[in-house]
Amino acid sequence: MKAVFVLFDSLNRHLLAPYGGRRVPTPNFDRLAARCKVFDRHYVGSMPCMPARRDILTGHLSFLHRSWGPLEPFDNAFPELLKRKGVHSHLVTDHYHYWEDGGATYHNRYSTFDFVRGQESDPWKAMVQPPWQRLREKYHARQLAMFDSAPHHKAHIINREFIRDEKDFPSVQVFAKGLEFLETNRAADDWLLQIETFDPHEPFYAPKRFKDRFDTGWSGGIYDWPRYGRVEELPEEAAELRANYYAVVALCDDLLGRLLDDFDAHDMWKDTALIVTTDHGFLLGEHDFWAKNRMNLYEEIVHIPLFVHDPRNDSAARISRLTQTIDLAATFLDLWNLQPPTESQGISLLGSTARDSLLFGYFGGAVNVTDGETSYHRFPADLRTQDIYQYTLMPTHITTRFTVDELKSATLAPPFDWTKDVPLLKVPVIERSPMYHNYGPGCLLESETRLYDLLNDPGQSAPLHDQKREALMIAKMQRLMKENDAPPEAFERLGLTTGAPRGIRGI
Repeated sequence: MKAVFVLFDSLNRHLLAPYGGRRVPTPNFDRLAARCKVFDRHYVGSMPCMPARRDILTGHLSFLHRSWGPLEPFDNAFPELLKRKGVHSHLVTDHYHYWEDGGATYHNRYSTFDFVRGQESDPWKAMVQPPWQRLREKYHARQLAMFDSAPHHKAHIINREFIRDEKDFPSVQVFAKGLEFLETNRAADDWLLQIETFDPHEPFYAPKRFKDRFDTGWSGGIYDWPRYGRVEELPEEAAELRANYYAVVALCDDLLGRLLDDFDAHDMWKDTALIVTTDHGFLLGEHDFWAKNRMNLYEEIVHIPLFVHDPRNDSAARISRLTQTIDLAATFLDLWNLQPPTESQGISLLGSTARDSLLFGYFGGAVNVTDGETSYHRFPADLRTQDIYQYTLMPTHITTRFTVDELKSATLAPPFDWTKDVPLLKVPVIERSPMYHNYGPGCLLESETRLYDLLNDPGQSAPLHDQKREALMIAKMQRLMKENDAPPEAFERLGLTTGAPRGIRGI
């Protein structure tokens, strides 16, 4: 068996032609769909980037216990499990979060890895005295204000000076290196190749030939990085931001096409599995928001694309059963007839076993549940006074270690059923935590518990007032939280100690 896993970042399902998208031509996603099982009800688990990847690699939800952080010593990552069984796993990526404090244990689980530099705020090029005045003149004032409020993002201004021709773009290099792996190892067996690009994650920077397809007539300076929050831009500013996102999606479609060309040219469909998906979506003004992290987890963010080709069962089909990111680990193991670890919650996508509901969320925010027909989003009564802890043996955030203030009150918690009898540090969440204002307690702009009918209100524009339906979703939430061995305070912060509905607030 051979397998290729393509992982995009922030790829919106509803923009892809196989899912009804029309704004961006995506002919190569259409080509892919013609050869694959297309999953219609596939969802995220833990959010955002690295929590999603921990779910993907381990097959276990993490957001009820931990925010953004490394793989833990007790985590089973499927590339490493494959490696132990003689399957060579290779990662090629430009996703620079793997090389930060909060992601540094992920890429070492693969047999080999290749890293392309330059995406977003990757501290790549060493320019000690940048010509800031000249560089700033290129950018729109709103984007400059964002850079000034988050100075680490200024690395992108420098990186961009070295990304000019199409061949320089990190995502283009990633796919080229992926094709190089295929050329080198085409005759070999028992390998997994993960081609992972940060695109179409912001900033939405694409080669000119893709940007020209979505020209808005904009002349106000580079404007391709929306703020996380409410839409406050003028219509022409919002149009330019969206156009730049569309351009990167078109680039991603083109890159996918290069891989499909290779599959066609070498008849790889007969002996090579192919799985294509993303970690989450991205709001482009829907619900009057940009991005993610700050708002309720709407369908545009959590309902994501998934395409699966199994050479042993290569008929194309639409799959309607409920699936999520934790199912990927079990699927890759299944390709080599390996059983997932006992703590895995994932279900192989190659079978027909269905789940009736699933959980998703951010650490410190709402706990969310859907059965594919209804979505329920339950927030604590007060985000800032909730009792919540990080459970970890790897106390690092995205780009820093846990602070001394955070760790001063840490205690040792007994093992969970997924930690292999290993106790964990139990670290109180405090406002001085570096992550407090990134997502969760300190940054949410919406915190009202809501219930939506996804069949009759797919845009989630009208929350329901239905106590009976809410009670059913609460029961599903409680059961799934128990199956995840959620800590007691995870129930208490939501008022779920007794399971009695608290009522939907604020709607």
